[in-house]
Amino acid sequence: MDEKKKGIISEPDENGIRYYTIGKSQEERTGELPEGEEMGQKSGGTEAGGEGAGVRGGMYGGKLKTVRKKPLIIFGCILLGVILLGVACSRLGHDSSSEYAGLKDDHISVLYINGTISGEDSGDSFSGSTYNHKWVLDRLDDVINNPDNKGLILFVNTPGGGVYETDEIYYKLLEYKETGRPLYSAMGSMAASGGYYISAPADKIIANRNCWTGSIGVTIGTLFDVSELLDQYGIKTVTITSGKNKAMGSSVEPMTEEQKEIFQSLVDEAYEQFTSIVAEGRNMSLKKVKKLADGRIYTAKQALNNGLIDQIGTLDDAVADMKKTYGLEGCQLSEMQYTDSSLFSSLFQKLASVQKRNQSDVAALLELMNDQGNVPISYMSELRK
Repeated sequence: MDEKKKGIISEPDENGIRYYTIGKSQEERTGELPEGEEMGQKSGGTEAGGEGAGVRGGMYGGKLKTVRKKPLIIFGCILLGVILLGVACSRLGHDSSSEYAGLKDDHISVLYINGTISGEDSGDSFSGSTYNHKWVLDRLDDVINNPDNKGLILFVNTPGGGVYETDEIYYKLLEYKETGRPLYSAMGSMAASGGYYISAPADKIIANRNCWTGSIGVTIGTLFDVSELLDQYGIKTVTITSGKNKAMGSSVEPMTEEQKEIFQSLVDEAYEQFTSIVAEGRNMSLKKVKKLADGRIYTAKQALNNGLIDQIGTLDDAVADMKKTYGLEGCQLSEMQYTDSSLFSSLFQKLASVQKRNQSDVAALLELMNDQGNVPISYMSELRK
């Protein structure tokens, strides 16, 4: 018999059966057979090779299964490690300023307000957000309750956000002002709408020369009516409500004049609140504020000419001004900036971005329609830098 075949086909046993070895023999794997085991043992007789032939695979098949399981176990361990690492990094991101409350030296605090002011997904490690509402409120509580804090500067870089969340920050800032300590707003590239709302009570507002600010006004978002589009495709919808205005804002039914008036009343009330806060904070007449408050964006130079800010400058200028004006030259600077450095945050953000790019036009339209079900009234500028 051919020498090659000898390694694959055994000599016939007492019944005349030859055994075929699948893959490498155990001798090739380990160099020797397990003690007390013979070639062909546990092979299952004629199980795979038909009459007169067997497959030497029983014992070796078990070993192959074990080999296949090992990569899965290793992969599972790696995945668990990645999850634990992601959670740990997330914790580091969320707790980066948790030691502030225990700061004992005299200091000026700089609190960064970055991104859209929103209560949604606060504390969510997968959101990838640069803003966390609870974190901001907690840091404001820290500076209010820390007697070694001698002043607070907001670094504002936001297009605005929700009416409720913006007003929560505003009230916290009023609480801070009751301590008698100075409050400044240093505006970054954009401090519009809600960004201006929270800046209004500041003792001094300093805006970067490239800043866009203002946008004093209220929006309820864009409401879509796709009822005619559905008619073209023969799609009929039925909405069961307890009253004619319960489903107002629905994308599948035209809005009535009464519903438009209802929505407008919500916007008008929030607008009155906004303009009153600006008038009080900037020591202006309500009439002058409303003349400026048609929702438009102002450059830093235009805002200065209209009395909406006090100075054009940088964050460093704001720090220097506060130290000089209030005799705080000996104070150190304590910066508080929210960062979500979790591994999963960036990973899921990238996956979401890829998914959106791959959406069809119809899928994108359906997503817009779905989002329309949530139409929060907001102090938000539609323009972004």
